[in-house]
Amino acid sequence: MPVIPPPNPLPPELAAIRDTVTRLFESRIMGEIGGYEARRTFPRPLIRAMGEAGLFGAAFPEKLGGTDLGFMAVAVISEEISRLRPDLGYCMNLQAMTCPFTILNWGTDEQAARFVPPLIGGERIGAFMLTEPGGGSDPAGAMKARAVRDGDTYRISGSKQWITFAHEADTAVLFAKTDPSAGHRGITAFVIEPRSAPGYRADPIAMRNLSPVLSSCAVFFDEFAVPAANRLGAEGEGFRIAMNALEFGRLTVSARLVGAAQGCLDHAAAYARERVVGGQAIGRYQMVQALIADMAAEIAAARALVRELAETMDAGAPANRIASLAKYFASRAAKTAVANATEIFGGYALADEYPISMFKGFIEMLNVGEGSSNVQRVLIAEDALGYKDANRASLPARKFRPRAAAE
Repeated sequence: MPVIPPPNPLPPELAAIRDTVTRLFESRIMGEIGGYEARRTFPRPLIRAMGEAGLFGAAFPEKLGGTDLGFMAVAVISEEISRLRPDLGYCMNLQAMTCPFTILNWGTDEQAARFVPPLIGGERIGAFMLTEPGGGSDPAGAMKARAVRDGDTYRISGSKQWITFAHEADTAVLFAKTDPSAGHRGITAFVIEPRSAPGYRADPIAMRNLSPVLSSCAVFFDEFAVPAANRLGAEGEGFRIAMNALEFGRLTVSARLVGAAQGCLDHAAAYARERVVGGQAIGRYQMVQALIADMAAEIAAARALVRELAETMDAGAPANRIASLAKYFASRAAKTAVANATEIFGGYALADEYPISMFKGFIEMLNVGEGSSNVQRVLIAEDALGYKDANRASLPARKFRPRAAAE
């Protein structure tokens, strides 16, 4: 499939990183993932290969096994993975950002040294457990999961919903209430190891047009024991940790949306050049060209916002405002891309021969992830109106600034 050259060129180092992703996927990942899907087997070896290639380590120091390249590299890698296989883009949140980066950013040196290297190396599978049934756009405020202190242990009871990779997770960042009467201030964060104790169950959620093996799950805790040493930050600090994690997660989700949109454009443009109607390729018709033009323009604008977000994070500056702008517009561009690609493909958009229906499913999921479009609209509008400064509570990376960003 020919690639449409993006109008946002990359510096040579970042272009080389993107090419590394492309080569790995074309030489191995794309050829093997179908076999795991046919067997309904979780593709641990492929995630390990991605980790060994350094795809998850850009935002981490070399002493923990990272590549120290910065958040711009995270954005480039996330986009390219999702252009090729949007389902494997999940890994850029769970192996490269919301799970391990939250541990690095808020945990002790001992916690970071123990948990981060195997996550970014792809040796252990990560998860991020915040959302609950009925939580919707207020996952922290509506939280019911409880963590009760019992000596040197916390016992977790309750449930979580839409937790990706929970059925295979070795390490996860979990949020639960240690003081139900304190509202947001009663939430505490933990690093848990789901396989370490009884009382944990994860049931994959069947979702149409999405991967049969890279699943989101319903998760249930029944007096699940977590060592007090695995608490992340102080008791009651969980809400700040969760909001900070989601801010950084918006970088990967926004970049993944741009990648999925670019994948739709690549496939639609290739099809428009090949499909002949009335003696000429449909790409010669102005109505089809209008659809392609709208896709290309919105993708370029969304990519520029994502890169501005990455630059802001690399600079260590407050990023919540640009994170909301990037997430909202990337969702919009991706929805335009998949809708226009569907128009161009017609009935073939539903055929397994083409990946348009797969892109559609993941774009819908990503539209909700790290805050839905309507949530972002509220944040953006209240900031623009001067009611609430979007950056008022924005927290940059606390413990590590990539070397590439500091230069």
